[in-house]
Amino acid sequence: MPSIGNYRGIIPAIACPFTPDHRIDEPALRKLASWLAGHDGVVAVMTNGHTGEVFALTPAERAEVTRIVADELKGRLPVISSIVCEGLAEAAAHAGAARKAGAAALDVMPPHHWLRFGFTPEHALQYFDAIHQAAPELDLVCHVYPAWTRASYSCALLAELARLPYVQAFKVGQRDMNKYARDIQAIREADAGKAVLTCHDEYLLASMVQGVDGALVGFATFIPQLIIDLWEAVKAGDLKMAMDIQAVITPLKDAVYGGGEPTGEAHARMKGGMYLAGVIDDATVRPPTLAPDEHEMQALRAAVKQAGLLRR
Repeated sequence: MPSIGNYRGIIPAIACPFTPDHRIDEPALRKLASWLAGHDGVVAVMTNGHTGEVFALTPAERAEVTRIVADELKGRLPVISSIVCEGLAEAAAHAGAARKAGAAALDVMPPHHWLRFGFTPEHALQYFDAIHQAAPELDLVCHVYPAWTRASYSCALLAELARLPYVQAFKVGQRDMNKYARDIQAIREADAGKAVLTCHDEYLLASMVQGVDGALVGFATFIPQLIIDLWEAVKAGDLKMAMDIQAVITPLKDAVYGGGEPTGEAHARMKGGMYLAGVIDDATVRPPTLAPDEHEMQALRAAVKQAGLLRR
């Protein structure tokens, strides 16, 4: 039986607020988690994604972030925690720690040495199995990397993963619309009951109309209501409304992502936008990620203002 009953909707990959001396800001993290959960249309929250600066967190801190968010949202929304590791034993340890911290499901990112050396389908299946064995009661979410990377999953592998009973959802971010469509079809044909969620923060409308079940994106930690409204318009088949909402999102997207894919500095710019919108009170990021410069903050201010969200 799935450990999360509903993946269909909007799932923010939550940012991690820090104090000025770079410690996890627990009160601010709780406040952000509660604010996100207050949006009708948000069905879960994910911790320890790229937007959450996971690579700047120690294993203990990753578990602590999940503990804080899961405790704050207990009885309200389930929490998915990302597993970002290199080997089987490490992944199993992180999975066990996330389970103890209160995670209801685990997002499985590809090990990052695959980006350099590649992998075989057997490697991927062993990796998923090791994580499942460490937390057998938790769903797994397959995190699909861009098609241009050596950690990209083939249609055949995605179908095989979809047939695993403990893989319940796919966070798909191919950044290649042809492969995106083929991969969605492969997952649907393998098991139509598995949820497919876009994670194309930088072109939401274009990826939402491909027959997905929602979005699991870091951008939703900043502008959850706009993304919920966009998804509702897409579900209703109201293209005019969806295009109008996307027109408001696009300047924000450009100010955050700079016309490219998510990066560490993009996540720093997102924190800057969240600060301007009054979502967080401190936009500190952990080094070596760089805070936005004055020009970037001006662009963010203009984008936030045109969306009607400027509070500072």
